Amino acid sequence: MVLAAGGFRAARVRGARPLGFTLLEILLALALIGLLSASLITAGTHLIDSRPRTPEEVFWEATRTARRTALKTQTEVGLSFDEKEKRFVVTQRDGEQFFPVQGPRELTVDLLPARSTGGALLIGGQLVESERIESVSFYPDGTCAPFRVQFRTTGPAKVIAIDPWTCAAMLLEEDP
Repeated sequence: MVLAAGGFRAARVRGARPLGFTLLEILLALALIGLLSASLITAGTHLIDSRPRTPEEVFWEATRTARRTALKTQTEVGLSFDEKEKRFVVTQRDGEQFFPVQGPRELTVDLLPARSTGGALLIGGQLVESERIESVSFYPDGTCAPFRVQFRTTGPAKVIAIDPWTCAAMLLEEDP
């Protein structure tokens, strides 16, 4: 070994390995770090997504599926809610697809006509729409029959009006 300029020892022995890491070793270490971080992020995402879905989230998933199926198959597709089994049902020619709802036992989901006809009841101090429809149709052009959906538990009922052109929630004007 010979002392080089600046006081560092230089490897001058034939066949001796120079001090430091090669580019290949650095790239392999970075690839390993990337692989480990990707697996940790995936595991973290599964932990976050493991929370139970709300009945509204299940409804929107069933609605998207019914609309997408109607567009793809160019046939009319139905959406209904099975009160006994607590699940949304997408009905098409080939069969049915089910979307189970996790929620309290007292959960009630009603499909309602687009406009209220005055058929409402006072239940437990809450005004609840009582005129139900059995199912809603989604058409091959991407539209759906106009309807509303009502979610009820022990608290106040939540009613969402669905736009027939987009099959999404309608934006209602707020009172000034």
